[in-house]
Order: sequence, then C-alpha cells, then structure tokens
Amino acid sequence: MMKKANNISKYILTFGLAIGGLSAFGQSAVKEATNNFALYTQTGELKHLENAKKFIDGVYKTRRDSSNTRINLTRVMIYSSIAYADSTRKIKTERDPIDLTLATLARLSDREKNTRESEMAYVTQNLAAAYTYKANQALQAQEYDLAYNNFLRVKELQPKNEDIIYNLGLLANQTNRIDEAIAYYQQAITLSSRQPIQYLELARIYEKNNQPTERRKILEKGSANYPENKEILFKLIETYSQQGNYNAIVPIAEHAVKMEPENVDLNYLAGFSFENVGNIDKAKQFYERTVQLNDNNYEANLALGLLYLQQFMENQDDQEAQNNAQNYLLKANEIRPHEVNALRSLAMYYENAEDDMQLDRVNLLLNRLQNY
Repeated sequence: MMKKANNISKYILTFGLAIGGLSAFGQSAVKEATNNFALYTQTGELKHLENAKKFIDGVYKTRRDSSNTRINLTRVMIYSSIAYADSTRKIKTERDPIDLTLATLARLSDREKNTRESEMAYVTQNLAAAYTYKANQALQAQEYDLAYNNFLRVKELQPKNEDIIYNLGLLANQTNRIDEAIAYYQQAITLSSRQPIQYLELARIYEKNNQPTERRKILEKGSANYPENKEILFKLIETYSQQGNYNAIVPIAEHAVKMEPENVDLNYLAGFSFENVGNIDKAKQFYERTVQLNDNNYEANLALGLLYLQQFMENQDDQEAQNNAQNYLLKANEIRPHEVNALRSLAMYYENAEDDMQLDRVNLLLNRLQNY
C-alpha cells in the first residue's frame, strides 16, 4: 500500500492555489486537508489520511461548498485513498468510502475531470484496487456472484486490465454465465498476457456447453500458438480421436509421441491413425513400439497380426509375414482367449496357411462361444 501511496505525491503538486469563494475558515480547512493528504502520500500512514478526511469533512457542509471544484477534487482524492488503503475500515465514515467517492465524483463535470487527468487516474486506480480487494474477499468466502460483480466494477474503471478480463471469465464460468465466460475468454486469448491454460479452460467450457466444433477450433488455435504445449496438443489429439478424424491426427502424431515416447495409448493411437490413412509402414512402427512398451497390449498385437495376415494373404510366399501374423495373432488370443475377433483372425490365418487341424480347433471354439 505504501508504494502505491508514495507514487501519487506528484499529484498534490498539481493542485491549484485558487480556492476563491471560500471563507477564510474554508480556505484554511482545505489547505490543512491538502497538507495532511500530502503527508499521507509521503509516509503511507493512515493517521494523516484520517486527518485529511476530518478537515475536508469540516468544510463540506453547504450546497455551495459541495459544488466547489477544489473541495470536490480534494475530497475525492482523500476518500478514494481511504477506500483502497483502509481496507479494514479503521477510519470511520458515514458511508462506505467507495460510495462517498462515487458521490463526490458525480459532482464534478466531465470538463472538470478532463482537465485533471492525473488526479482522475489516481482516483480510478484507488477505486479499482478497492473493488479488487472486495472481490478477493468475496472469493475467499466463496461468494462467487459477489466477486463477479465487484470485478465487473473494476472492468468499468479499467477496461483494458488484462487480469480482470481473465478473472471475469473464470468467475462467469463458475457462476454458470456461460455466454459471458466464453466472451471474456475469447477476449483474454487475444491479449499479450494470454496463457496456454486459458485455451484449455475455454475448451472445457465449450465441452460443457455441448459445442464440440468450437472446442476443436480453440484447441487448434491454442496448439498453433503453443506448439510445444503438451496438454493442449494431447487434448487436441483426444478430440480428433473422439471425432474419428484420424487424418488430422497423423500430421501431429509423431510430435506428440516425442513428448511422451513411452505412452502406450498414444503410440497405439498413432499406429491406428496411420493405418486408417493407409500408411501401413508407419502403422506397424507405432504398433510394434506399443507392444515393446507393453507386451500384453491386446489391441496392438491384434492389429499387427491382421496387418501381417493381409500381407501374407497377398503373397503366400512371404514367410516373414506369415510368421509375424501367426505370432501376433496367437499372442492376442493368449491375452484374451475368448475374444471373438482374435479367434476369427486366427481362423482366417489357419485357412490361408492350410492348417486344417488348427482351423478346426479354432472354429470349434468359436462355435461354442457363439452358441453360449
């Protein structure tokens, strides 16, 4: 607080000396208020701010006094400082100092405010800080609607405050103001302070709001802006997988696997994606890596068995393909002995290998399972 207070000592020097129309007492009171306020800005001690308040209140009695620009300017500086610096409200006031600051501001014309830009900037800063304090207090009490409304007041005062825009997005989502949350997040990710987490949070909002296309688009945008962010990339791949969009996975699969080379599920998904686009060599590469990481992965063993079976069926002289097909299919059957797909694949293999004994065995087991 002291740092902020000290930063505004320069504003006091801009106060004009002309306070015409006031009595000698009034002039003296305003001068004392100004002097005490100057002491507060230099020391940050609330006792000086309280003295400044007493003096300005002493002269703020008649309609004429309350319409005097000099008095109102002094008063709004003092009360905005109380609103911010005296967060625990040790200085007694007839109303909340925020409300008194706003009421005094209303007595200043736009022209008067425009000619006192530095003082108005100070008042705005104090009010914004006071509302931020109230918002944070509400957050601690889990009063999210109240926190949201206080942050709204901050945004009115500081429309370009990037932290406030993000906070409003968070709170709008927390309080089920979905459209407002989306709007604030969309604004937040265009700002210089944007963060990868904001793309992920907005994606979750779209998911909650049943907007899968928008969810995909925001993850694509996030991945484009943060290509090395693993969480965004993995969420994007997950989204593509849910949508069956394997063509979109292929260009980013290898980059993702490099981030987590021992991720079994990711290696399998990469293989499955390459298989779906017809790149069989790449598919085998990732399926084999999956099996290396987890020898008992049923899906990868079955997939490899089927790929080598297809290769063997196309060329009956390909002994390597035949051996690989048999080994992987038998492994899949070993992992899940009663899985119909593995048994059917084995039956197809034994038929092409002309192994009638094994074919009969597998078909017998298949018949039992299908009639069970």
